[in-house]
Amino acid sequence: MELQTKTEGSLNSCSPAGRLPWFALHVRTRHEAGVAVHLQGMGYEDFLPTYKIRTRWSDRTKEADSPLFPGYLFCRFDPQNRLPILKTPGVIQVVGYSRQPIPVEETEIEAIQALVASGIPSQPWPYLEVGEKVRIESGPLRGRDGVLVEFKGSQRLILSVALLQRSVAVEIEAALVRPQREATGVQPEKTALRPRLVTVPGY
Repeated sequence: MELQTKTEGSLNSCSPAGRLPWFALHVRTRHEAGVAVHLQGMGYEDFLPTYKIRTRWSDRTKEADSPLFPGYLFCRFDPQNRLPILKTPGVIQVVGYSRQPIPVEETEIEAIQALVASGIPSQPWPYLEVGEKVRIESGPLRGRDGVLVEFKGSQRLILSVALLQRSVAVEIEAALVRPQREATGVQPEKTALRPRLVTVPGY
């Protein structure tokens, strides 16, 4: 659905002509679907990307939809008239900087929509940045800490791992590493789906 009331001048480069921009909403975990339904009932266009998750019971396996970005969903609205959004039960805040909502690029939303529509298996993944410390969770280097040096494509990372007081670059599957902040219980400041490349010290 389109937002029923549009204020002139609320559009920007992130949205096509004649449409309001997308914004990310931080909502209470496990309330994403309820917030989405509420927003739809108010006439807003929302987007809650999900993926399939399987839960095993003693006698069966149950498949259900789970948010691809836990605690977040996307919505089109006029940032100058965001009070109704903020008053929606379950909504914590509009993602932004210095209390200013920051629009999400239209192309990024389109990419996520295409991914969901394709049916390609996907799942939430920690956001990694070059220079970030990571921990290897599986394989021969399990338990070792490394530093992300670069990305090689979308599925492989280059890690620098320190062993024997030396630093060595190791190419490794993105699925085998986790941010060190996550492994040590420190809450990440941001999450995304893209895996990145890492460096592993010493080998």
